[in-house]
Amino acid sequence: MIKTTSMSAALYHLYHNPLSPAARLVRLALAEKNVACTLILEKPWAPSPVLLSLNPAADVPVLVIEQDGDKQSLCDAQAICEYLEETHTGSLLGKTPLERAEVRRLMGWFLHKMARETTDLLVGEKALKRLSGRSEPDSNIIRAGCANIRGHLDYIGWLTERRNWLAGETLSLADLAAGAQLSVIDYLGDVPWNAFPLAKDWYARLKSRPSFRSLLGDHVAGFPPPAHYANLDF
Repeated sequence: MIKTTSMSAALYHLYHNPLSPAARLVRLALAEKNVACTLILEKPWAPSPVLLSLNPAADVPVLVIEQDGDKQSLCDAQAICEYLEETHTGSLLGKTPLERAEVRRLMGWFLHKMARETTDLLVGEKALKRLSGRSEPDSNIIRAGCANIRGHLDYIGWLTERRNWLAGETLSLADLAAGAQLSVIDYLGDVPWNAFPLAKDWYARLKSRPSFRSLLGDHVAGFPPPAHYANLDF
């Protein structure tokens, strides 16, 4: 398929929350492809009527593309990223079928397995409960999330011992998906970087890319990040 930049005249609007790894993944993909977008904040515990009309699941990210008076909306981080692959130059998915299969496998690992075992637990208990004011955090769930992250950091280190980036020799959506998860957990201050130097070195390379600047500038009202969060040297 021939890539095109014909959509560059379009306006992009991304419904997101800064503590949503899936939304962060789309932000990174857009930035890597030099696609500007307007960010529209959504609260996970109180989705807006507009978000509900765009995505009945009430999940972010939702990307709205406006061009020539027409609007199209896309839901689901992986679907949005694959759309961007098909409509913009700069491959983040790989050149061969085997490369693309490995990128998609690792995207699934980080978007679903890591999110389920670690990110959702920590964000849900430490951030969303506090921000929504609905209940007290469960320390058992927090401990589980902190324990589970170690296996994922170890796996990232194992991959980077064998490859330049997670899925191969070039940066891919696999790296962005993993970075999106870890950047949210790092915002909470719960990544034990010093115990996993290989994962730390990989994340430092990713964190120093221009596409990461927007994420490092995130600031959730009433819930500031730790001092090291935006420091490229940790």
